[in-house]
Amino acid sequence: MDPISIQLSTRNLWSWLVSLLSKDTEWLSDKMRFFFPNMDLGPGNEVSDPEQRVILQLRKLHAQGLATWQSFIHCVCMELEVPLDLEVPLLSTWGSEDGFPSHLGAEEESQPESQLHHGLKRPHQSYGSSPRRKQCRKQQLELSRRYLQLLRTSTQQRYRDRLSGLGQPLASHQAYIPPILQWTRATVPLDTQQGAIMRDIKAEDGTDVSILDLFNPRTKKGPRVTVLLGKAGMGKTVLAHRLCQKWAEGQLDHFQALFLFEFRQLNLITSFLTLPQLLFDLYLSPESDPDAVFQYLKENADQVLLIFDGLDEALHPCSSRETGDPEGPGTALTLFSGLCCGTLLPGCWVMATSRPGKLPACLPVEAAVVQMWGFDSPRVEEYVSHFFSAQPSQEGALAELRANGRLRSMCVVPALCRIACLCLHHLLPGSAPGQSVALLPTVTQLYMQMVLALSPPGCLPTMSLLGLGEVALRGLETGKVIFYAEDIPPSVIAFGAAHSLLTSFRVCTDPGHLQTGYAFTHFSLQEFFAALYLMASPEVDNDKLTHHVTLNSRWVLRTKARLGISDHLPTFLAGLASCACRSFLGQLAGHDEAWVGAKQAAVVQVLRKLATRKLTGPKVIELCRYVDESQETELASLTAQSLRYQLSFHNFPLTCTDLTSLTNILEHREVPIHLHFEGCPLEPHCPEALVGCGQIENLSFKSRKCGDAFAEALSRSLPTMGRLQKLGLAGSKITAQGIRNLVKALPLCPQLEEVSFQDNQLKDQEVLDVVEVLPSLPRLRRLDLSGNNISVSTLLCLAKVAVTCPTIRMLQVREADLIFLLSPPAETTAEIQRAPDLQENDSQRKGAQSRSLTLRLQKCQLHVHDVEALIALLLGGPHLEEVDLSGNQLEDEGCRLMAEAVLQLHITRKLDLSDNGLSVAGLHCVLSAVSTCRTLAELHISLLDKAVVLMFAQTMEEQEEPQKRAALLDSLTSQMPSELPLSSQRIRLTHCGFQAKHLQQLCKVLEGRCHLGHLRHLHLDFSGNALGDEGAALLAKLLPGLGALQSLNLSENGFSLDAVLALARCFSTLQWLFHLDVSLESQHILLRSAKRGRDVRAGGFLPEFPAGADFSEFSRLRAPRSFCLRECQLEPPSLTRLCATLEECPGPLEVQLSCEVLSDQSLETLLHCLPRLPQLSLLQLSQTGLSSRSPFLLADIFSLCPWVQKVDLRSLNHATLHFRSSQEREGVCCGRLTGCGLNQEHVESLCQLLSKCEDVNQLDLSENLLGDDGLRCLLECLPQVSISGSLDLSHNSISQESALYLVETLPACLHVREASVNLGSKQSFRIHFSKQEEAGKTLRVEELWVGRAGVLALLEVCAQASGNVTEISISETQQQLHVQLEFPHQEENPEAVALRLAHCDLGTHHSLLVRRLMETCARLRQLSLSQVNLCDDNDASVLLLQSLLLSLSELKKFRLTSSCVSTEGLTHLASGLSHCHHLEELDLSNNQFCQEGTKALMRALEGKCRLKSLDLCHLPLGGSTLAMLTQGLSHMTLLQSLRLSRNSICDLSCCHLSEALRTATSLEELGLSHNQIGDAGALHLAAMLPRLPALRKIDLSANDIGPAGGVQLAEALTLCRHLEELMLGHNALGDPMALELAQELPQHLRVLHLPSSHLGPEGVLSLGQALDGCPHLEEISLAENSLTEGVPHFCKGLPLLRQMDLVSCKIDNQTAKLLAASFVLCPALEVILLSWNLLGDEAAAELARVLPQMSRLKRVDLEKNQITACGAWLLAEGLAQGSGIQVIRLWNNPIPANMAQCLHSQEPRLDFAFFDKAPQNT
Repeated sequence: MDPISIQLSTRNLWSWLVSLLSKDTEWLSDKMRFFFPNMDLGPGNEVSDPEQRVILQLRKLHAQGLATWQSFIHCVCMELEVPLDLEVPLLSTWGSEDGFPSHLGAEEESQPESQLHHGLKRPHQSYGSSPRRKQCRKQQLELSRRYLQLLRTSTQQRYRDRLSGLGQPLASHQAYIPPILQWTRATVPLDTQQGAIMRDIKAEDGTDVSILDLFNPRTKKGPRVTVLLGKAGMGKTVLAHRLCQKWAEGQLDHFQALFLFEFRQLNLITSFLTLPQLLFDLYLSPESDPDAVFQYLKENADQVLLIFDGLDEALHPCSSRETGDPEGPGTALTLFSGLCCGTLLPGCWVMATSRPGKLPACLPVEAAVVQMWGFDSPRVEEYVSHFFSAQPSQEGALAELRANGRLRSMCVVPALCRIACLCLHHLLPGSAPGQSVALLPTVTQLYMQMVLALSPPGCLPTMSLLGLGEVALRGLETGKVIFYAEDIPPSVIAFGAAHSLLTSFRVCTDPGHLQTGYAFTHFSLQEFFAALYLMASPEVDNDKLTHHVTLNSRWVLRTKARLGISDHLPTFLAGLASCACRSFLGQLAGHDEAWVGAKQAAVVQVLRKLATRKLTGPKVIELCRYVDESQETELASLTAQSLRYQLSFHNFPLTCTDLTSLTNILEHREVPIHLHFEGCPLEPHCPEALVGCGQIENLSFKSRKCGDAFAEALSRSLPTMGRLQKLGLAGSKITAQGIRNLVKALPLCPQLEEVSFQDNQLKDQEVLDVVEVLPSLPRLRRLDLSGNNISVSTLLCLAKVAVTCPTIRMLQVREADLIFLLSPPAETTAEIQRAPDLQENDSQRKGAQSRSLTLRLQKCQLHVHDVEALIALLLGGPHLEEVDLSGNQLEDEGCRLMAEAVLQLHITRKLDLSDNGLSVAGLHCVLSAVSTCRTLAELHISLLDKAVVLMFAQTMEEQEEPQKRAALLDSLTSQMPSELPLSSQRIRLTHCGFQAKHLQQLCKVLEGRCHLGHLRHLHLDFSGNALGDEGAALLAKLLPGLGALQSLNLSENGFSLDAVLALARCFSTLQWLFHLDVSLESQHILLRSAKRGRDVRAGGFLPEFPAGADFSEFSRLRAPRSFCLRECQLEPPSLTRLCATLEECPGPLEVQLSCEVLSDQSLETLLHCLPRLPQLSLLQLSQTGLSSRSPFLLADIFSLCPWVQKVDLRSLNHATLHFRSSQEREGVCCGRLTGCGLNQEHVESLCQLLSKCEDVNQLDLSENLLGDDGLRCLLECLPQVSISGSLDLSHNSISQESALYLVETLPACLHVREASVNLGSKQSFRIHFSKQEEAGKTLRVEELWVGRAGVLALLEVCAQASGNVTEISISETQQQLHVQLEFPHQEENPEAVALRLAHCDLGTHHSLLVRRLMETCARLRQLSLSQVNLCDDNDASVLLLQSLLLSLSELKKFRLTSSCVSTEGLTHLASGLSHCHHLEELDLSNNQFCQEGTKALMRALEGKCRLKSLDLCHLPLGGSTLAMLTQGLSHMTLLQSLRLSRNSICDLSCCHLSEALRTATSLEELGLSHNQIGDAGALHLAAMLPRLPALRKIDLSANDIGPAGGVQLAEALTLCRHLEELMLGHNALGDPMALELAQELPQHLRVLHLPSSHLGPEGVLSLGQALDGCPHLEEISLAENSLTEGVPHFCKGLPLLRQMDLVSCKIDNQTAKLLAASFVLCPALEVILLSWNLLGDEAAAELARVLPQMSRLKRVDLEKNQITACGAWLLAEGLAQGSGIQVIRLWNNPIPANMAQCLHSQEPRLDFAFFDKAPQNT
């Protein structure tokens, strides 16, 4: 087409367009406002002719540029009914770039410049830099007035234009519903007169005034900054515009000027600005003289409000530090900082909105922070009602909302509430009721329905939607939220404008440079379209898609000032992964559902991986949001099961939507969960999300943000949580109203077990209201009201509740603590189960006595009158277990009243009156008041420590019926005996300042108590007073009047030795006194009776002795008396006085003395006094320095005092003398003088002193300095000393030469029978004697050189022996040489020697050694070589051994075990053995011989008819080797023991072996373990066993024997009448063998081992019945069998059973009860092995119960079970009852390391270590 035609066509289109738009001018005006936001459209609006007005508006649009014009043309074609013949040329001519009409643009070049705001023109210069013009004050005020009026008018016009744009789908033209606001900081108004207005804005404040009250006009000058925090969609921007609108309407009349800025636009400014430029260039320009206007604003700054929206979007960080020029140019954020800090426009008001996060440092600390929480349920309904106010579907919309809980929870976010209303508006007319549940289940599907609602019916605008998605994703990836026309295709702009998906505004990047910007209506909308593009665009692969599925931790809110703009993108991606979105996405993408499903599966797979990770609280919430959006049931179940049992959330904000997502996921959880919220800002209506969540078992909130609205919402949710057991609401600000709501809800939760309202600042009435619901909570165990404010009167009311409420068992009040502990139903209703006729008679009595109450009112400022009221309250109440009134102000009178009321109050355990101002006078009153109390067990009064504690013992009736506890631990601990029995009492009057003058009165009070008939054992403690020597002397006189005391503590009373002697005289006057323990320097003085602790509990006391009775008559029956004196200077006079005092003491007597140094004179004095103390049984000088002369003084005591039995002196520091009783005045003596520095010079004199003793059984001189010379001297003097036992000379620096000297002298020592020498690290040197002369002597050498010397050298040593060698034993590894000799040496006939040498074929260098060995070893009967190496050079050792064997005619035992011999050496060895015809025992086990060597040894067995024991374990006996063995065995008719373990014997070999053993009728032991005989071999053995009548032991373990072979063996074994040990373990025998064996067990069976035998319950039970009552059985092993239901249960018992092995038998608690009962019937049991089972605390309790009854038990192994610290404690208690157990192994049980360490320190026999530290007593 030629240019003229184009021009004509364009003019025709222009005319058509003008004609079309003249019919709908309102629509055109809306579009003008969209494309020219915040601008007055000029004089065109005032033209009366509509057509001319349209032409002017079109020219303005055309002048804006190509992009704007194209977007406008697309809007015309999309939104108006344009004829097709007009639409096509419009789009083809003006809808593309080449069709832009340039001539129209030329007409607009003369148009005035576009204005930034509301059409007000401004000069082209910047007002911030214009010179200040002088004007008079009146002109200045007039200019300012006109500017302020213009500002208000323009704002009015702005919001009027907004309201006129009807018909836009997402526009909100309805009444404003204010969201919930809460103060979070600076909540106290600065002006107290405005307190009523400035109160916290709570949920119930739903009027507009709650918004206006954010600003207080009467606040004094200073920074007046308010920060409004709220998550995206809460309505922060709407609220900011709402304030502008209200101001324009005159409601905020105390503000003359209001400016609103958005940081998303301010971020686009590239140059620095001053504050006037910010206000005038970027907002609204004055008509003239901006400096005058700005000066007016400064002077009236307190009437100026500046609102900054989107503080979290600010790009540049600001600093709180002031710059050099505060009024200079800077960034927008710098200007904001200056406004906040008061350096710019001081006194002005500043409000900023922001998402939660790290606030900029420029904000002042006193800034008020307000949290915006969105809507609660009433607000949601109000919003929906207004939205549908003029429509008939209003009731339907409300009904849908009330019926759809998910939709209702989404609507708490105002932005989502608007979208939900739009969707309902679209859905309701054509759908049945209830459709919203299916169509609007998630936020994502809500947005999806919104898109469908905006789309034409049946036609989805895919290109426009994907175009919007691409723009949105590009913006998210680049951090861009504002777009320009060139960023968005015109058709996309038109689509977004038509459906209000995009909003437009004017953007000023620099003064004078304006542009139109576009943004999505809301952040979330941009994220949704980006998610749509990711899921539906073919250009996005799965890797890029899943890259955006991440968890955004909310912890970054505390560290990042600027948050991301894609927080909800993963949520939308998860929501679009739902199956419900598949059809929509397929239609949008133009692909089938399989293509879409692959993308959805990729998202779900990422979520599945995230669900299995351990996540922090914020990420858990995010994950729940994603999973809930996905609507994937399997994924939700996986996520729910992966959550931790204890789920805690700390210090990050949570909304109702967050909790809704969490509870939706928890619906898929099978096990309960504990939720804890601490320090988390919570929406007031958050608890509504918990309605119906049955998985929550524990729920606790701790936050100051929780108020009455929160409590009200929580009260509605609690009754719906059926599994809730523990509820906590701590640190909140609830008031009486909130408590009332909670109190109404608590009775509807009967399953609650614990409730905590700590630290809520509750007052008296609120606390009482809570306590009133206690009777309505039958399962409640604990109520915690700590940290609240109560008065004393309320405290007494609480005590009354505790007395009257039948479920309360403890009330504890201490300063801020206030806790009720209650009994579970099992404790309070146990008696209801009785017969009805008995209930009526006993109901009230049992109601009072079935429980006991603990009352602790500590530090509660109670006075005397309060105590009187408390006593009156407690009288007639239940039994009181404990009453604690410590820390009050009772003084003497109050303490006396409580003490007198003890008898009536029925206190069973403790009364504490400590720290109540008690004086000495009051002490006597208290003591007198309780003097007649029979249940008093202990009274402790310490005026210095302010302690007054009374402990009580239970009566016999109470002990017979202990209170039942629900837990096993409580039931068992209630049965444990108390520390003191009922007849014992402890009176402790410590640190009370008593002197001697007070004793008379004290004893007078105590005398009446001691003579009570029920009291037999009294413990007195007068420690820490000031009695002195005078008091001790007086007390010695007064003690007989106090009766039989159990103990008397007189420590720290300033006593001297005179006082000690006065007390020692009491031994003769006090029958009960048996122990006097004195540490004089530390002032520890204790007098005790004979029994203490468990001995007292065992019952009984020593019999009463008549006056003048002879105590010697009962000395053998009574425990010895002991006198212990430590830390005292013992000089001769003092010792003389002491011994004189002790002469009067009845015996037997033990004396223990300890001082720093005891002189020789003092020691002599003491020893010379001993003959005057015939009752003495022990004298001990511990930790006392003695001189080097003391060993000789003590050695002479044997002659000085004939009844000395033993003298023990160690290191000149510890000496002990043991004495014989009067009936044993004669006997052997023992001396031990170790570490005394004795050397050669002392030997002769020491032996002279010891020679006076007729019989020295043992003499220990180890660890001295004798050396070689001392040893020689001692051996020379030994004949003078009559030693009949042993002489120990270890650690005396004795060399090898002296050891050889000992060997040389052995023949002369007629009474020596054995010498043992080890001069290595052990340094042992012992000589053993006998009373008769010994011909045979044994020499044992254990040295390092033994291990290095080799057999050849060791035999050479034996050849040098002077006697006849009868036994040689060599072990190189153990470094031991054992030689047994006979004296005198008997010379052998030379001809016999020559004859024996003729058999030897040795070189000349060995002839002499062999000859000497033949001489010394002619009578050798036993040769034992263990762990030796015979593979030396040329096999010299074996050759020598061969020669020796050839000459040993009397050899009967030969052992070569665990040694190394070459093949050639074995040939020589076999040759030697073949000549040993008298061999009776041959042991070649555990060697690694080759096949050829083994054959050579088997050939040596020929002719060994006398062999009785043969051990060939570990030798290869296959094929021909076994044939040779069986041939030899057939001739061994005397064989008694045959061991062939681990010899690779198969079933065929077993057949030959069985045939060979038919002649071994004397066989007693047969060991064939760890072979492969199988069932076939077992059959051969079964056929042979009845022919072995003497068989006592058989071991067939680990032989692959099955049930068939097992049954045959069992039948055969019943015929072995003398069988004692049967070992068949590690075979798959099964129950058939056990059943067969149980038919007839061998009568003499001692050991039965059946571990890992595949036994089941049936077989084990039958075996148990058969074993029950076996008189000889000593050991049973059933380990590694399944005994869950078949544990052996004995009725008769096993009298000799020592060990029971039940390791890894799957024994549980129930089975263990039967087992424990069986253990008691085995009195000889020493070892119980129960490791690797399923035993828990109940089993531990059963074992603990029976442990004291098993006196011989030494070891219990409970490793790898399920015993907790509770069970271990019970075991420790069982050990404490007198058990002789050495160790209980508890390794690898679920016991924390710190608890294990604590238990081990209390009871060392509990072993938690991996390695067993105790010896095996098997």
